[in-house]
Amino acid sequence: MKVGVVTFPGSLDDVDAARAARLAGHDAVSLWHGDHDLKGVDAVVLPGGFSYGDYLRCGAISRFAPVMSEVLTAAQGGMPVLGICNGFQILCESHLLPGALIRNDHRKFGCLDQRVRVENTSTPWTSSYAQGQELTIVLKNGEGAYVADEVTLDRLEGEGRVVVRYVGNPNGSLRDIAGVTNERGNVVGLMPHPEHAVEDLTGPGTDGIGFFTSLLESAATA
Repeated sequence: MKVGVVTFPGSLDDVDAARAARLAGHDAVSLWHGDHDLKGVDAVVLPGGFSYGDYLRCGAISRFAPVMSEVLTAAQGGMPVLGICNGFQILCESHLLPGALIRNDHRKFGCLDQRVRVENTSTPWTSSYAQGQELTIVLKNGEGAYVADEVTLDRLEGEGRVVVRYVGNPNGSLRDIAGVTNERGNVVGLMPHPEHAVEDLTGPGTDGIGFFTSLLESAATA
């Protein structure tokens, strides 16, 4: 599959996301924030970093980038889209996902190997995992606390749209939510960084590679 990785001014983890996609067997295609087309990709990753310097709010300017108009249309049409960290923030700002990410409750930037539990394996980004499987994935953020109103939180829980949940809450995210999906299940946002856990040499293990191999499984069973 062709996986497009968007680079915004200030993106830090686009190269890592592209590498993870290649390790999983995909062709990684570079997309620029100013692009007006998606170059025929089959899926899109919005990587971590500090897009546009995180001015205003994290992701608040990126949502207006030309490429996001294309991503929005593609996502609404069913294309798989994964937002990691800053990418998750952009998806929330674009209203492709509900809720918002605010400053960590301890008011500090955190960087650690974080345990998470997979709650939803029906998305094209998580089908390689088992329900309830626990993973160790890098977490690094200053504004990673997921929040939403109680009605939205109840809906996410009731519809099974919490994708991953923290095992030991590191940042004050409500209900320990580390990632969610949209109603259709093709758009996933998560705060931890699976692209940093795809090789034993350069991360805490390979627990993150499943987010990228899942795409192949989903395509094969579509």
